[in-house]
Amino acid sequence: MKTILALLAFVAYSRAWNTFTVPHVDGSDDTPALASALASGNYSTNTTILFAKGTTYNILTPIKFPVLNNVEVRIEGNLTYPNDIATIQDIVGSSNFPGAWFTFTGGTNVTLRGSSDPRWGWVDGHGQAWWDANQQTNRPHGWAFSKIKTGVIRDMKLWKPIAWNFATSGSSNIHAFNNKIVAVSDTGSFPFNTDGFSAGGTDMLFENNHIQNGDDCLTVGNGAKNIHFRNSFCEGSHGLSIGSLGKGGQVADVQNVLIENVVVKDSLYAARFKSWTGGNGLASNITWKNINFINVPFPIYITQNYWDQGVGPKPNATSVNNTHIANFRFENFFGTINDKPGYVEGSCVTDPCWYFVPGATGKEVAIFDLYPDTASNIVAKDIFAVTETGSPVRVMCNSTTISTDVGFKCWNGPFIPTRAGW
Repeated sequence: MKTILALLAFVAYSRAWNTFTVPHVDGSDDTPALASALASGNYSTNTTILFAKGTTYNILTPIKFPVLNNVEVRIEGNLTYPNDIATIQDIVGSSNFPGAWFTFTGGTNVTLRGSSDPRWGWVDGHGQAWWDANQQTNRPHGWAFSKIKTGVIRDMKLWKPIAWNFATSGSSNIHAFNNKIVAVSDTGSFPFNTDGFSAGGTDMLFENNHIQNGDDCLTVGNGAKNIHFRNSFCEGSHGLSIGSLGKGGQVADVQNVLIENVVVKDSLYAARFKSWTGGNGLASNITWKNINFINVPFPIYITQNYWDQGVGPKPNATSVNNTHIANFRFENFFGTINDKPGYVEGSCVTDPCWYFVPGATGKEVAIFDLYPDTASNIVAKDIFAVTETGSPVRVMCNSTTISTDVGFKCWNGPFIPTRAGW
Protein backbone atom coordinates (compact mmCIF):
# COMPACT_ATOMS: atom_id res chain seq x y z
CA MET A 1 0.00 0.00 0.00
CA LYS A 2 2.80 2.39 0.92
CA THR A 3 4.48 1.66 -2.41
CA ILE A 4 1.30 2.47 -4.31
CA LEU A 5 0.82 5.75 -2.40
CA ALA A 6 4.39 6.74 -3.05
CA LEU A 7 3.99 5.99 -6.76
CA LEU A 8 0.78 8.03 -6.93
CA ALA A 9 2.51 10.91 -5.18
CA PHE A 10 5.38 10.74 -7.66
CA VAL A 11 3.00 10.72 -10.62
CA ALA A 12 1.11 13.69 -9.21
CA TYR A 13 4.37 15.56 -8.66
CA SER A 14 5.57 14.76 -12.18
CA ARG A 15 2.33 16.05 -13.68
CA ALA A 16 2.59 19.19 -11.57
CA TRP A 17 6.06 20.07 -12.84
CA ASN A 18 6.32 21.95 -16.15
CA THR A 19 9.21 22.28 -18.55
CA PHE A 20 9.13 25.24 -20.90
CA THR A 21 11.73 25.16 -23.66
CA VAL A 22 12.42 28.69 -24.82
CA PRO A 23 11.74 28.89 -28.57
CA HIS A 24 14.36 30.22 -30.94
CA VAL A 25 14.16 31.82 -34.38
CA ASP A 26 17.38 32.44 -36.27
CA GLY A 27 18.13 36.14 -36.64
CA SER A 28 15.36 37.24 -34.30
CA ASP A 29 15.14 38.39 -30.71
CA ASP A 30 14.23 35.42 -28.53
CA THR A 31 13.21 37.51 -25.50
CA PRO A 32 9.61 38.30 -26.59
CA ALA A 33 8.59 34.63 -26.83
CA LEU A 34 9.89 33.99 -23.32
CA ALA A 35 8.26 37.16 -22.02
CA SER A 36 4.94 36.10 -23.49
CA ALA A 37 5.17 32.68 -21.85
CA LEU A 38 6.04 34.23 -18.49
CA ALA A 39 3.15 36.68 -18.79
CA SER A 40 0.73 33.78 -19.18
CA GLY A 41 1.33 32.84 -15.56
CA ASN A 42 1.80 29.18 -16.47
CA TYR A 43 5.53 29.00 -15.83
CA SER A 44 6.16 30.94 -12.63
CA THR A 45 5.68 27.94 -10.33
CA ASN A 46 7.03 24.37 -10.40
CA THR A 47 8.76 24.88 -13.73
CA THR A 48 12.03 24.40 -15.55
CA ILE A 49 12.64 27.20 -18.03
CA LEU A 50 15.08 25.64 -20.46
CA PHE A 51 17.44 27.25 -22.94
CA ALA A 52 18.18 24.12 -24.93
CA LYS A 53 21.65 22.76 -25.64
CA GLY A 54 22.72 23.14 -29.25
CA THR A 55 20.98 26.49 -29.68
CA THR A 56 22.43 29.99 -29.49
CA TYR A 57 19.70 32.30 -28.26
CA ASN A 58 19.54 35.96 -29.21
CA ILE A 59 18.76 37.89 -26.04
CA LEU A 60 18.53 41.22 -27.82
CA THR A 61 16.31 42.86 -25.23
CA PRO A 62 16.31 42.45 -21.44
CA ILE A 63 14.56 39.58 -19.67
CA LYS A 64 12.55 40.38 -16.55
CA PHE A 65 11.25 37.39 -14.64
CA PRO A 66 8.09 37.64 -12.51
CA VAL A 67 8.08 36.41 -8.93
CA LEU A 68 9.03 32.73 -9.15
CA ASN A 69 8.39 29.81 -6.82
CA ASN A 70 10.10 26.45 -7.25
CA VAL A 71 11.56 27.40 -10.62
CA GLU A 72 14.81 26.47 -12.31
CA VAL A 73 16.15 28.60 -15.14
CA ARG A 74 18.49 26.20 -16.91
CA ILE A 75 20.91 27.53 -19.51
CA GLU A 76 22.16 24.58 -21.53
CA GLY A 77 22.39 26.53 -24.78
CA ASN A 78 24.43 29.66 -25.41
CA LEU A 79 23.04 33.16 -24.97
CA THR A 80 24.21 36.28 -26.74
CA TYR A 81 23.67 39.98 -26.10
CA PRO A 82 23.39 42.39 -29.03
CA ASN A 83 26.83 43.05 -30.50
CA ASP A 84 25.96 46.68 -31.27
CA ILE A 85 26.86 49.18 -28.55
CA ALA A 86 24.35 51.85 -29.58
CA THR A 87 21.45 49.39 -29.46
CA ILE A 88 22.18 48.47 -25.87
CA GLN A 89 22.77 52.09 -24.86
CA ASP A 90 19.37 53.08 -26.18
CA ILE A 91 17.71 50.30 -24.19
CA VAL A 92 19.60 51.04 -20.97
CA GLY A 93 18.86 54.75 -21.32
CA SER A 94 15.13 54.20 -21.72
CA SER A 95 12.71 54.75 -18.84
CA ASN A 96 11.51 51.14 -18.80
CA PHE A 97 14.92 49.45 -18.49
CA PRO A 98 14.60 47.07 -15.50
CA GLY A 99 18.13 47.71 -14.22
CA ALA A 100 19.84 44.59 -15.52
CA TRP A 101 19.80 42.56 -18.72
CA PHE A 102 18.52 39.58 -16.71
CA THR A 103 16.36 40.59 -13.75
CA PHE A 104 14.83 38.34 -11.10
CA THR A 105 12.22 40.25 -9.14
CA GLY A 106 11.70 37.83 -6.26
CA GLY A 107 10.51 34.41 -5.26
CA THR A 108 11.30 31.26 -3.30
CA ASN A 109 13.39 28.23 -4.25
CA VAL A 110 14.81 29.67 -7.46
CA THR A 111 17.77 28.15 -9.29
CA LEU A 112 19.82 29.76 -12.03
CA ARG A 113 21.79 26.92 -13.56
CA GLY A 114 24.28 26.81 -16.40
CA SER A 115 25.93 23.83 -18.01
CA SER A 116 28.96 21.68 -17.21
CA ASP A 117 29.57 21.20 -20.93
CA PRO A 118 32.62 23.37 -21.77
CA ARG A 119 31.14 24.33 -25.16
CA TRP A 120 27.64 25.20 -24.04
CA GLY A 121 25.96 27.32 -21.40
CA TRP A 122 27.98 30.46 -22.21
CA VAL A 123 26.52 33.96 -22.02
CA ASP A 124 28.38 36.24 -24.43
CA GLY A 125 28.20 39.93 -23.55
CA HIS A 126 30.44 41.12 -26.41
CA GLY A 127 32.20 43.33 -23.92
CA GLN A 128 35.43 43.59 -25.92
CA ALA A 129 34.01 46.27 -28.21
CA TRP A 130 32.91 48.32 -25.20
CA TRP A 131 36.34 48.05 -23.57
CA ASP A 132 38.18 48.92 -26.78
CA ALA A 133 36.02 52.00 -27.25
CA ASN A 134 36.39 52.90 -23.55
CA GLN A 135 32.62 53.27 -23.65
CA GLN A 136 31.12 53.68 -20.17
CA THR A 137 27.80 55.34 -20.94
CA ASN A 138 24.57 53.40 -20.41
CA ARG A 139 26.17 50.06 -19.69
CA PRO A 140 23.86 47.30 -18.43
CA HIS A 141 24.29 45.31 -15.26
CA GLY A 142 24.22 41.60 -15.99
CA TRP A 143 22.27 39.42 -13.56
CA ALA A 144 20.12 40.87 -10.77
CA PHE A 145 19.25 37.87 -8.60
CA SER A 146 17.13 40.02 -6.32
CA LYS A 147 14.67 39.39 -3.49
CA ILE A 148 15.06 35.62 -3.71
CA LYS A 149 14.46 33.51 -0.63
CA THR A 150 16.45 30.31 -0.95
CA GLY A 151 18.22 30.32 -4.28
CA VAL A 152 21.07 28.76 -6.20
CA ILE A 153 23.41 30.16 -8.85
CA ARG A 154 25.52 27.36 -10.25
CA ASP A 155 27.57 26.37 -13.29
CA MET A 156 27.08 29.73 -14.98
CA LYS A 157 29.66 30.86 -17.54
CA LEU A 158 29.91 34.52 -18.58
CA TRP A 159 32.13 35.48 -21.52
CA LYS A 160 33.31 39.07 -21.90
CA PRO A 161 30.50 40.70 -19.93
CA ILE A 162 30.12 44.41 -20.59
CA ALA A 163 30.29 45.37 -16.92
CA TRP A 164 28.80 44.31 -13.57
CA ASN A 165 27.91 40.62 -13.33
CA PHE A 166 25.96 39.01 -10.45
CA ALA A 167 24.14 40.99 -7.76
CA THR A 168 22.08 39.47 -4.94
CA SER A 169 20.52 42.50 -3.28
CA GLY A 170 17.63 41.77 -0.94
CA SER A 171 18.06 38.01 -1.20
CA SER A 172 18.60 35.41 1.52
CA ASN A 173 19.85 31.86 1.82
CA ILE A 174 21.76 31.87 -1.48
CA HIS A 175 24.33 29.31 -2.64
CA ALA A 176 26.49 30.34 -5.61
CA PHE A 177 29.04 27.80 -6.78
CA ASN A 178 31.01 26.51 -9.78
CA ASN A 179 30.50 29.75 -11.72
CA LYS A 180 32.97 31.21 -14.20
CA ILE A 181 33.39 34.83 -15.26
CA VAL A 182 35.87 35.62 -18.03
CA ALA A 183 36.16 39.39 -18.47
CA VAL A 184 39.62 39.38 -20.05
CA SER A 185 40.60 41.77 -22.81
CA ASP A 186 42.45 40.50 -25.87
CA THR A 187 43.74 43.93 -26.91
CA GLY A 188 45.12 45.62 -23.79
CA SER A 189 42.00 47.71 -23.22
CA PHE A 190 40.64 47.52 -19.69
CA PRO A 191 37.35 45.79 -18.67
CA PHE A 192 36.10 48.55 -16.38
CA ASN A 193 33.55 47.77 -13.62
CA THR A 194 33.28 44.07 -14.41
CA ASP A 195 32.59 43.23 -10.75
CA GLY A 196 32.16 39.52 -10.12
CA PHE A 197 29.72 39.02 -7.24
CA SER A 198 28.03 41.91 -5.46
CA ALA A 199 26.78 40.33 -2.24
CA GLY A 200 23.84 42.21 -0.79
CA GLY A 201 21.49 40.31 1.51
CA THR A 202 21.84 37.67 4.19
CA ASP A 203 23.00 34.09 4.66
CA MET A 204 24.98 33.50 1.50
CA LEU A 205 27.65 30.99 0.52
CA PHE A 206 29.86 31.59 -2.51
CA GLU A 207 32.32 28.81 -3.29
CA ASN A 208 34.40 27.27 -6.06
CA ASN A 209 34.01 30.25 -8.36
CA HIS A 210 36.55 31.31 -10.99
CA ILE A 211 36.61 35.03 -11.70
CA GLN A 212 38.82 36.95 -14.13
CA ASN A 213 37.77 40.57 -14.28
CA GLY A 214 38.65 44.22 -13.93
CA ASP A 215 37.00 45.26 -10.68
CA ASP A 216 36.06 43.68 -7.35
CA CYS A 217 36.09 39.91 -7.45
CA LEU A 218 33.70 40.09 -4.52
CA THR A 219 32.11 43.18 -3.07
CA VAL A 220 30.00 43.04 0.08
CA GLY A 221 27.54 45.90 0.27
CA ASN A 222 25.52 47.68 2.91
CA GLY A 223 23.05 45.51 4.81
CA ALA A 224 24.90 42.28 4.10
CA LYS A 225 25.08 39.77 6.94
CA ASN A 226 26.36 36.22 7.26
CA ILE A 227 28.34 36.14 4.00
CA HIS A 228 30.81 33.30 3.33
CA PHE A 229 33.10 33.34 0.28
CA ARG A 230 35.59 30.48 -0.07
CA ASN A 231 37.67 28.15 -2.24
CA SER A 232 37.80 30.46 -5.24
CA PHE A 233 40.15 32.11 -7.72
CA CYS A 234 40.35 35.81 -8.56
CA GLU A 235 42.55 37.26 -11.29
CA GLY A 236 43.05 40.78 -12.62
CA SER A 237 40.62 42.20 -10.11
CA HIS A 238 40.36 44.72 -7.31
CA GLY A 239 40.19 41.90 -4.83
CA LEU A 240 37.91 40.86 -2.01
CA SER A 241 36.18 44.04 -0.91
CA ILE A 242 33.84 45.30 1.75
CA GLY A 243 32.17 48.52 0.69
CA SER A 244 32.25 51.19 -0.16
CA LEU A 245 30.13 52.15 2.84
CA GLY A 246 28.85 55.40 4.28
CA LYS A 247 28.67 57.55 1.15
CA GLY A 248 26.83 60.79 1.78
CA GLY A 249 26.54 60.04 5.49
CA GLN A 250 24.80 56.69 4.88
CA VAL A 251 24.37 54.47 7.94
CA ALA A 252 26.28 51.27 7.23
CA ASP A 253 25.46 47.84 8.62
CA VAL A 254 27.64 44.89 7.57
CA GLN A 255 28.16 41.95 9.90
CA ASN A 256 29.64 38.45 9.97
CA VAL A 257 31.64 38.06 6.78
CA LEU A 258 34.14 35.23 6.27
CA ILE A 259 36.37 35.15 3.19
CA GLU A 260 38.78 32.21 3.09
CA ASN A 261 40.90 29.96 0.91
CA VAL A 262 41.17 32.28 -2.08
CA VAL A 263 43.95 32.80 -4.62
CA VAL A 264 44.20 36.43 -5.77
CA LYS A 265 46.49 36.83 -8.77
CA ASP A 266 47.67 39.86 -10.75
CA SER A 267 45.21 42.06 -8.93
CA LEU A 268 45.39 45.58 -7.48
CA TYR A 269 44.20 44.52 -4.01
CA ALA A 270 43.77 41.22 -2.22
CA ALA A 271 41.69 42.22 0.83
CA ARG A 272 40.13 45.67 0.94
CA PHE A 273 37.76 47.69 3.11
CA LYS A 274 36.58 51.14 2.12
CA SER A 275 34.21 53.60 3.78
CA TRP A 276 33.58 57.18 2.81
CA THR A 277 34.74 60.14 4.84
CA GLY A 278 31.78 61.30 6.95
CA GLY A 279 29.94 57.97 6.90
CA ASN A 280 28.06 56.37 9.78
CA GLY A 281 27.12 52.94 11.09
CA LEU A 282 29.17 49.82 11.77
CA ALA A 283 31.00 47.04 9.94
CA SER A 284 31.94 44.22 12.31
CA ASN A 285 33.12 40.62 12.53
CA ILE A 286 34.87 40.45 9.17
CA THR A 287 37.62 37.90 8.49
CA TRP A 288 39.90 37.31 5.51
CA LYS A 289 41.74 34.02 6.00
CA ASN A 290 44.13 31.84 4.01
CA ILE A 291 44.65 34.29 1.16
CA ASN A 292 47.39 33.55 -1.38
CA PHE A 293 48.22 36.80 -3.19
CA ILE A 294 50.39 36.73 -6.30
CA ASN A 295 51.77 39.91 -7.88
CA VAL A 296 49.51 42.25 -5.88
CA PRO A 297 50.53 45.86 -5.05
CA PHE A 298 48.17 46.23 -2.06
CA PRO A 299 47.63 42.87 -0.30
CA ILE A 300 45.81 44.31 2.74
CA TYR A 301 44.19 47.72 2.54
CA ILE A 302 41.78 49.51 4.86
CA THR A 303 40.59 53.06 4.38
CA GLN A 304 37.96 54.91 6.36
CA ASN A 305 38.74 58.02 4.37
CA TYR A 306 37.58 56.99 0.92
CA TRP A 307 36.54 59.48 -1.73
CA ASP A 308 36.18 59.50 -5.49
CA GLN A 309 39.64 60.53 -6.58
CA GLY A 310 38.51 60.66 -10.17
CA VAL A 311 36.21 63.58 -9.35
CA GLY A 312 38.66 65.77 -7.50
CA PRO A 313 40.69 66.28 -4.33
CA LYS A 314 39.68 64.88 -0.98
CA PRO A 315 36.74 66.89 0.39
CA ASN A 316 36.81 68.63 3.73
CA ALA A 317 34.35 66.55 5.74
CA THR A 318 32.21 68.61 8.10
CA SER A 319 31.01 65.55 10.03
CA VAL A 320 33.03 64.20 12.92
CA ASN A 321 31.39 60.81 12.39
CA ASN A 322 32.71 57.91 10.40
CA THR A 323 31.71 54.32 9.74
CA HIS A 324 32.97 52.36 12.73
CA ILE A 325 34.83 49.11 12.16
CA ALA A 326 35.35 46.37 14.74
CA ASN A 327 36.69 42.84 14.91
CA PHE A 328 38.53 42.73 11.59
CA ARG A 329 40.97 39.86 11.14
CA PHE A 330 43.47 39.21 8.35
CA GLU A 331 44.93 35.75 8.95
CA ASN A 332 47.45 33.65 7.05
CA PHE A 333 48.19 35.90 4.09
CA PHE A 334 51.09 34.76 1.97
CA GLY A 335 52.49 35.82 -1.36
CA THR A 336 54.29 38.41 -3.46
CA ILE A 337 53.91 42.19 -3.51
CA ASN A 338 54.13 43.84 -6.92
CA ASP A 339 56.56 46.68 -6.24
CA LYS A 340 58.05 46.84 -9.72
CA PRO A 341 58.92 50.42 -10.70
CA GLY A 342 56.61 52.05 -13.22
CA TYR A 343 53.64 49.75 -12.58
CA VAL A 344 50.32 51.29 -13.62
CA GLU A 345 47.10 49.32 -13.17
CA GLY A 346 44.71 49.26 -16.13
CA SER A 347 41.93 51.26 -14.49
CA CYS A 348 44.23 54.25 -13.97
CA VAL A 349 43.01 57.20 -16.06
CA THR A 350 44.22 60.11 -13.89
CA ASP A 351 47.50 61.47 -12.60
CA PRO A 352 47.96 60.52 -9.86
CA CYS A 353 46.00 57.30 -10.22
CA TRP A 354 42.78 56.89 -8.24
CA TYR A 355 44.46 54.29 -6.02
CA PHE A 356 47.43 56.53 -5.16
CA VAL A 357 48.28 56.58 -1.44
CA PRO A 358 50.35 59.57 -0.31
CA GLY A 359 53.56 58.40 1.33
CA ALA A 360 53.28 54.80 0.18
CA THR A 361 56.39 53.16 -1.28
CA GLY A 362 54.64 50.31 -3.10
CA LYS A 363 56.23 47.77 -0.77
CA GLU A 364 53.51 47.73 1.90
CA VAL A 365 51.88 44.43 2.79
CA ALA A 366 49.29 46.32 4.85
CA ILE A 367 47.95 49.86 4.80
CA PHE A 368 45.63 50.86 7.65
CA ASP A 369 44.18 54.28 6.84
CA LEU A 370 42.00 54.54 9.92
CA TYR A 371 39.82 57.32 11.32
CA PRO A 372 40.47 58.26 14.96
CA ASP A 373 38.26 56.68 17.64
CA THR A 374 36.28 54.53 15.20
CA ALA A 375 38.36 51.35 14.82
CA SER A 376 38.78 48.55 17.35
CA ASN A 377 40.23 45.05 17.41
CA ILE A 378 41.83 45.12 13.95
CA VAL A 379 44.46 42.35 13.70
CA ALA A 380 46.75 41.03 10.97
CA LYS A 381 48.09 37.61 11.98
CA ASP A 382 50.49 35.21 10.27
CA ILE A 383 51.41 37.49 7.41
CA PHE A 384 54.15 36.21 5.09
CA ALA A 385 55.11 38.43 2.16
CA VAL A 386 58.03 39.22 -0.09
CA THR A 387 58.43 42.00 -2.61
CA GLU A 388 59.21 41.15 -6.21
CA THR A 389 62.26 43.44 -6.16
CA GLY A 390 63.62 41.87 -2.99
CA SER A 391 63.18 45.08 -1.00
CA PRO A 392 62.11 44.90 2.66
CA VAL A 393 58.38 44.64 3.23
CA ARG A 394 56.76 47.69 4.83
CA VAL A 395 53.48 48.82 6.38
CA MET A 396 51.56 52.07 6.81
CA CYS A 397 49.63 52.69 10.02
CA ASN A 398 49.05 55.71 12.25
CA SER A 399 49.32 54.69 15.90
CA THR A 400 47.18 57.65 17.01
CA THR A 401 44.14 56.15 15.26
CA ILE A 402 44.04 52.81 17.12
CA SER A 403 45.18 51.83 20.61
CA THR A 404 45.19 48.03 20.34
CA ASP A 405 47.85 45.70 18.91
CA VAL A 406 47.18 45.33 15.16
CA GLY A 407 49.63 42.45 14.74
CA PHE A 408 52.55 44.55 13.58
CA LYS A 409 54.27 47.71 14.65
CA CYS A 410 51.82 50.47 13.75
CA TRP A 411 53.96 52.98 11.89
CA ASN A 412 55.10 53.96 8.44
CA GLY A 413 58.08 51.67 8.25
CA PRO A 414 59.32 48.09 7.97
CA PHE A 415 56.90 45.28 8.71
CA ILE A 416 57.64 44.09 12.23
CA PRO A 417 55.20 41.50 13.61
CA THR A 418 54.05 41.98 17.20
CA ARG A 419 52.57 39.59 19.71
CA ALA A 420 49.08 39.65 18.19
CA GLY A 421 50.57 38.92 14.78
CA TRP A 422 52.09 35.54 15.63
